[in-house]
Amino acid sequence: MDPSLAKRAASSRSAEAILLCALLTACGPEGETSGAGDAASAVAEPALSASASASVSASAVSAPLEPSAPRLPEEDLYPKTLAEQRAALLRRMTVMLRLEPGQLDELRALLDKAPFAGQGNPDLQQYALTRRECRERREQAKVVEQEDPLCGSPFMSPLWDPEAGQTAAQAKVCIDRFEFPNMPCDYPVTWAMAREAALMCKAVGKRLCDAHEWEGACAGALREPEAEYDFKLPRGDMRHRHNAKREIVWAYGKERSFEKCAMDSVKSKTCLPDGWKNCGSNTYPAGSFPECKSAFGVYDQHGNAAEHMNLPLKPEQLGSRGGSGGTEMKGSWFIFKKYDAHPDDCRWRAPDWHGTKLMAHDSHLNYHLGFRCCRDVR
Repeated sequence: MDPSLAKRAASSRSAEAILLCALLTACGPEGETSGAGDAASAVAEPALSASASASVSASAVSAPLEPSAPRLPEEDLYPKTLAEQRAALLRRMTVMLRLEPGQLDELRALLDKAPFAGQGNPDLQQYALTRRECRERREQAKVVEQEDPLCGSPFMSPLWDPEAGQTAAQAKVCIDRFEFPNMPCDYPVTWAMAREAALMCKAVGKRLCDAHEWEGACAGALREPEAEYDFKLPRGDMRHRHNAKREIVWAYGKERSFEKCAMDSVKSKTCLPDGWKNCGSNTYPAGSFPECKSAFGVYDQHGNAAEHMNLPLKPEQLGSRGGSGGTEMKGSWFIFKKYDAHPDDCRWRAPDWHGTKLMAHDSHLNYHLGFRCCRDVR
């Protein structure tokens, strides 16, 4: 066996112990119990649930290794301050994602510097479902997540181009199945600038996805960059040409449906104008809609949070080649059933909304805007 694959397989076996521990209590990085589960039970408060009525039915994600159906530690804990919310988030990430101490420290430092990044303003949140309701939905639908050793990290899927005769073994990149923090039934991180999103991905050993990678993950076929960008054109012309020739498809199929994805939440009544003090990130827990996933098993690319990513305007700006380009926002968000603001098919590219360089210090952030990460594997 390839030594790197053997190492990944060992890591996957280690993950089983950690995730089993997560089902019972809060655990440390190596799976030891920390006692935090008892403390969480003492202070847990129920979340506000606006809706739990959408029906779901979906098959399990297909992937090559051992299944796991982990329960989030502290799933009923809803802190009242942003600092407490972030601390609880980092505890869950440590257990579920096998973060190393250095990664945890870097992520904590980034959150400490970010004015608003987290799972929304605790004073305004009215989440559309609780974590527990999400877990129960997924259990009822018999959803099983399986870890792919090629990706070297939990809850990631390899991407390739079956239309070109490729197989999973030829994948060069993996993508998070869930919006960051990439854990089933936890809420997306919102209020992060594109720069902050890129740095948080880097902190956990990944990078912000290139636009075509997100599109390919959604549409079920990752094409080569040269087929997806007209690098000789200005951004507006590049976008227009791309959109004019794109296939029209959603992650779940060729017919658009507002029922299959997380699109029926509400906007805060005070959210006009928007801003941290006015708008709640009233998202669903990631993966609450088992049918809202692509052929690669990637969830919530329609609805829930819109997502930051890197838009390369030159070949050297591809994240897969170590570069960074401009900002791009993908997907739709949690009120789209009520307000159909723009196209949200997989390969549609948005106008230059709030456009900056990806790593600019004034890049955009918003209450319904999150991100997910990618990881190069070869």
